[in-house]
Amino acid sequence: MSDMVENEETTVETPLDDTDSSADGAKWYVAHTYSGYENKVKSDIEKTIENRKLQDQILEVAVPVQDVIESKNGVKKTVSRKLFPGYVLINMYMNDVTWYIVRNTRGVTGFVGPESKPVPLTEAEMRNLGINVQEVKIDVAVGDMIKVVTGAWEGNSGEIKSINESKQTVTIEVDIFGRATSVEISFSDIQKM
Repeated sequence: MSDMVENEETTVETPLDDTDSSADGAKWYVAHTYSGYENKVKSDIEKTIENRKLQDQILEVAVPVQDVIESKNGVKKTVSRKLFPGYVLINMYMNDVTWYIVRNTRGVTGFVGPESKPVPLTEAEMRNLGINVQEVKIDVAVGDMIKVVTGAWEGNSGEIKSINESKQTVTIEVDIFGRATSVEISFSDIQKM
Protein backbone atom coordinates (compact mmCIF):
# COMPACT_ATOMS: atom_id res chain seq x y z
CA MET A 1 0.00 0.00 0.00
CA SER A 2 2.83 2.42 0.81
CA ASP A 3 4.39 1.69 -2.62
CA MET A 4 1.26 2.98 -4.29
CA VAL A 5 1.41 6.26 -2.39
CA GLU A 6 5.09 6.81 -3.23
CA ASN A 7 4.56 6.21 -6.96
CA GLU A 8 1.41 8.25 -7.21
CA GLU A 9 2.02 11.63 -8.87
CA THR A 10 0.23 14.67 -7.62
CA THR A 11 -0.21 17.78 -9.70
CA VAL A 12 -0.77 21.06 -8.00
CA GLU A 13 -2.41 23.78 -10.01
CA THR A 14 -0.62 27.10 -9.63
CA PRO A 15 -2.30 30.46 -10.09
CA LEU A 16 0.48 31.72 -12.32
CA ASP A 17 1.52 30.91 -15.86
CA ASP A 18 4.30 28.39 -16.47
CA THR A 19 6.75 31.21 -17.15
CA ASP A 20 8.96 32.06 -14.20
CA SER A 21 8.63 35.81 -13.95
CA SER A 22 11.11 35.99 -11.08
CA ALA A 23 13.86 35.75 -13.69
CA ASP A 24 12.66 39.09 -15.09
CA GLY A 25 13.22 40.91 -11.80
CA ALA A 26 10.92 42.62 -9.36
CA LYS A 27 7.95 44.45 -10.81
CA TRP A 28 5.13 46.58 -9.44
CA TYR A 29 1.75 44.87 -9.12
CA VAL A 30 -1.61 46.22 -7.97
CA ALA A 31 -3.68 44.36 -5.38
CA HIS A 32 -7.36 45.17 -4.97
CA THR A 33 -8.56 45.57 -1.38
CA TYR A 34 -11.75 46.37 0.42
CA SER A 35 -12.17 50.14 0.53
CA GLY A 36 -10.71 51.53 3.74
CA TYR A 37 -8.48 48.47 4.32
CA GLU A 38 -5.48 49.74 2.31
CA ASN A 39 -3.27 50.65 5.28
CA LYS A 40 -4.26 47.49 7.19
CA VAL A 41 -3.37 45.34 4.17
CA LYS A 42 -0.06 47.20 3.82
CA SER A 43 0.89 46.62 7.46
CA ASP A 44 -0.25 42.94 7.35
CA ILE A 45 1.85 42.24 4.26
CA GLU A 46 4.85 44.02 5.83
CA LYS A 47 4.48 41.91 9.02
CA THR A 48 4.29 38.72 6.94
CA ILE A 49 7.42 39.76 5.00
CA GLU A 50 9.26 40.27 8.30
CA ASN A 51 7.98 37.03 9.90
CA ARG A 52 8.75 34.85 6.88
CA LYS A 53 11.97 36.70 6.01
CA LEU A 54 10.82 37.54 2.47
CA GLN A 55 12.52 40.95 2.21
CA ASP A 56 14.37 39.73 -0.89
CA GLN A 57 11.12 38.73 -2.66
CA ILE A 58 8.58 41.41 -1.66
CA LEU A 59 10.56 44.64 -1.76
CA GLU A 60 8.01 47.38 -1.09
CA VAL A 61 4.33 47.86 -0.30
CA ALA A 62 2.81 51.28 -0.97
CA VAL A 63 -0.49 53.09 -0.57
CA PRO A 64 -0.13 56.21 -2.76
CA VAL A 65 -1.38 59.35 -1.01
CA GLN A 66 -1.59 63.00 -1.97
CA ASP A 67 -1.67 65.97 0.39
CA VAL A 68 -4.75 68.11 -0.22
CA ILE A 69 -5.66 71.40 1.44
CA GLU A 70 -9.23 71.34 2.72
CA SER A 71 -11.13 74.42 3.81
CA LYS A 72 -13.88 73.81 6.34
CA ASN A 73 -15.65 76.69 8.10
CA GLY A 74 -12.90 79.05 6.96
CA VAL A 75 -10.13 76.88 8.47
CA LYS A 76 -7.60 75.39 6.08
CA LYS A 77 -5.83 72.17 6.92
CA THR A 78 -3.70 69.70 5.00
CA VAL A 79 -5.15 66.19 4.70
CA SER A 80 -3.57 63.09 3.10
CA ARG A 81 -5.94 61.43 0.66
CA LYS A 82 -5.47 58.07 -1.00
CA LEU A 83 -4.91 58.43 -4.74
CA PHE A 84 -6.43 55.02 -5.45
CA PRO A 85 -8.90 53.96 -2.76
CA GLY A 86 -9.18 50.18 -2.70
CA TYR A 87 -5.73 49.50 -4.19
CA VAL A 88 -2.26 48.72 -2.82
CA LEU A 89 0.92 48.77 -4.94
CA ILE A 90 3.45 45.99 -4.33
CA ASN A 91 6.99 45.77 -5.73
CA MET A 92 7.86 42.07 -5.76
CA TYR A 93 9.20 39.07 -7.58
CA MET A 94 6.10 37.21 -8.72
CA ASN A 95 6.15 33.52 -7.81
CA ASP A 96 3.77 31.08 -6.14
CA VAL A 97 4.89 32.04 -2.62
CA THR A 98 4.55 35.81 -3.03
CA TRP A 99 1.28 35.40 -4.95
CA TYR A 100 -0.13 33.24 -2.16
CA ILE A 101 0.96 35.62 0.62
CA VAL A 102 -0.54 38.72 -0.99
CA ARG A 103 -3.67 36.99 -2.28
CA ASN A 104 -4.45 35.45 1.12
CA THR A 105 -3.88 38.60 3.18
CA ARG A 106 -7.08 39.63 4.98
CA GLY A 107 -8.73 42.46 3.05
CA VAL A 108 -7.21 41.59 -0.36
CA THR A 109 -9.77 40.59 -2.98
CA GLY A 110 -7.28 39.83 -5.75
CA PHE A 111 -4.72 41.23 -8.14
CA VAL A 112 -5.53 43.63 -10.93
CA GLY A 113 -5.43 41.74 -14.21
CA PRO A 114 -7.55 39.48 -16.39
CA GLU A 115 -9.13 36.67 -14.35
CA SER A 116 -7.15 37.96 -11.32
CA LYS A 117 -3.87 36.95 -12.96
CA PRO A 118 -1.36 39.59 -11.86
CA VAL A 119 -0.24 41.99 -14.59
CA PRO A 120 2.74 44.22 -13.74
CA LEU A 121 2.60 47.97 -14.23
CA THR A 122 4.46 49.30 -17.26
CA GLU A 123 7.31 51.80 -16.89
CA ALA A 124 5.07 54.57 -18.26
CA GLU A 125 2.36 53.79 -15.70
CA MET A 126 4.92 53.78 -12.89
CA ARG A 127 6.37 57.10 -14.03
CA ASN A 128 2.86 58.62 -14.05
CA LEU A 129 2.37 57.40 -10.48
CA GLY A 130 5.65 58.98 -9.43
CA ILE A 131 7.33 55.64 -8.74
CA ASN A 132 11.05 55.70 -9.38
CA VAL A 133 11.98 53.58 -12.35
CA GLN A 134 15.41 53.09 -13.77
CA GLU A 135 16.54 56.57 -14.71
CA VAL A 136 17.96 57.12 -18.16
CA LYS A 137 20.82 59.61 -18.34
CA ILE A 138 21.15 61.37 -21.67
CA ASP A 139 23.36 64.26 -22.75
CA VAL A 140 20.94 66.61 -24.51
CA ALA A 141 19.97 70.24 -24.15
CA VAL A 142 17.19 72.48 -25.44
CA GLY A 143 17.93 73.22 -29.10
CA ASP A 144 19.73 69.90 -29.79
CA MET A 145 18.52 67.78 -32.71
CA ILE A 146 17.37 64.27 -31.79
CA LYS A 147 16.09 61.23 -33.65
CA VAL A 148 13.31 59.01 -32.26
CA VAL A 149 14.59 55.41 -32.37
CA THR A 150 11.68 53.49 -30.76
CA GLY A 151 8.02 53.99 -29.89
CA ALA A 152 5.07 55.54 -31.68
CA TRP A 153 7.12 58.38 -33.17
CA GLU A 154 9.98 56.17 -34.42
CA GLY A 155 11.74 57.63 -37.46
CA ASN A 156 10.84 61.24 -36.65
CA SER A 157 13.46 63.78 -35.74
CA GLY A 158 13.31 67.28 -34.39
CA GLU A 159 14.72 70.01 -32.24
CA ILE A 160 14.24 69.72 -28.47
CA LYS A 161 11.87 72.47 -27.29
CA SER A 162 11.88 71.50 -23.59
CA ILE A 163 13.21 68.83 -21.22
CA ASN A 164 11.29 67.40 -18.24
CA GLU A 165 13.86 65.66 -15.98
CA SER A 166 11.27 64.35 -13.49
CA LYS A 167 9.19 62.62 -16.19
CA GLN A 168 12.33 61.77 -18.19
CA THR A 169 10.88 63.20 -21.40
CA VAL A 170 11.75 65.74 -24.06
CA THR A 171 9.29 67.76 -26.13
CA ILE A 172 9.81 68.06 -29.87
CA GLU A 173 7.58 69.19 -32.71
CA VAL A 174 6.46 66.68 -35.32
CA ASP A 175 4.44 67.17 -38.47
CA ILE A 176 0.90 65.75 -38.09
CA PHE A 177 -1.49 66.37 -41.00
CA GLY A 178 0.62 69.27 -42.17
CA ARG A 179 0.72 71.01 -38.78
CA ALA A 180 3.58 71.22 -36.30
CA THR A 181 2.46 69.50 -33.09
CA SER A 182 4.39 69.24 -29.82
CA VAL A 183 4.85 65.68 -28.50
CA GLU A 184 6.56 64.30 -25.41
CA ILE A 185 9.03 61.49 -25.98
CA SER A 186 10.80 59.38 -23.34
CA PHE A 187 14.58 59.66 -22.90
CA SER A 188 14.81 55.93 -23.63
CA ASP A 189 13.21 56.44 -27.08
CA ILE A 190 15.60 59.07 -28.44
CA GLN A 191 19.13 59.39 -29.78
CA LYS A 192 21.15 62.58 -30.16
CA MET A 193 21.99 63.43 -33.79
